[in-house]
Amino acid sequence: MTSTLLTAAEVAELLGVPTSWVYQQSRAGRIPTVTLGRYRRYRGEAIQEWLRELEAEGIHGGRKSRPA
Repeated sequence: MTSTLLTAAEVAELLGVPTSWVYQQSRAGRIPTVTLGRYRRYRGEAIQEWLRELEAEGIHGGRKSRPA
């Protein structure tokens, strides 16, 4: 297994958001998380896939458009 586990701080830096946001999304089940006892870690590949899915939702109608 060659998958690297990232900390919340590393994911926050990658996404350009506060670390607290990463923890909030983890608790809410909105971001892929690996729980190791009391620690939360993030597989880099899972985060990249999650981002691709978010982008695809935006492209394929996940966002509501304003009425004309």
